[in-house]
Amino acid sequence: MSKGTIIFLLVLSVVFGLGAVMVAKQWMEGQTQPQVKVETIERHPVVIAAVDIPEGTVIEAKHLAKKQLEVAWIDSTVVKDYGQLEGMVAKNQVFAGQIIHISHFGGPNEGASLAVLIPEDKRALTIRVNDVIGVAGFLLPGNKVDILNTRNNRTSTVLKNIRVLAVDQTARTNDNKPIIVRAVTLEVTPREAEKLLTENSRGTIQLALRNPQTIDKPQRRYVAPPSVTIIKGTSRSSIRVSE
Repeated sequence: MSKGTIIFLLVLSVVFGLGAVMVAKQWMEGQTQPQVKVETIERHPVVIAAVDIPEGTVIEAKHLAKKQLEVAWIDSTVVKDYGQLEGMVAKNQVFAGQIIHISHFGGPNEGASLAVLIPEDKRALTIRVNDVIGVAGFLLPGNKVDILNTRNNRTSTVLKNIRVLAVDQTARTNDNKPIIVRAVTLEVTPREAEKLLTENSRGTIQLALRNPQTIDKPQRRYVAPPSVTIIKGTSRSSIRVSE
């Protein structure tokens, strides 16, 4: 084999070697390059509270705004259009920026705003009060009270932790000044309503204003230790069984 042929083959081998290296490098870069996958998230506009909406507020356009929300978070209770809320009444406090659910509101055909605020299992019962019974005018809508009854010079607690729905005809107020009222509307169950009216007819009702943080401790009931009765002829004795 001539010297020129040998040189040619060497050059050809180098060229093929470089080509193989380039191909291998490109293949490795293609394998290590991260694959970027773009995820498309679908969003739809929903209604939110533009401002804090107090309980009992009749809804107007100024109370509402809209924001984009992922479709996965939207269910049948989420309000999507302002028209769904026109004339409705807030059943509870709704805070600014909160997503509006239809369950937060009562319909305009459900009567006055106070009726909308009453849970389905409760009733609104109004009792007549004076400046003493009404806690010197310090009762406000939303307060909690205990109801006491005095009969035959003896006072007992009739009901505890009863919510005040309204004083006179005021169901909500931002004024903390004492107001002498003539009637207080309370939120009670049907059974509590019967008990309250019965006790009111038998004696004198008094309202006691509660601290909203008060938690009643459960009453302890005495349970007698177990015992065994032993009968010997005509005699009978009882022996307590220790645990």
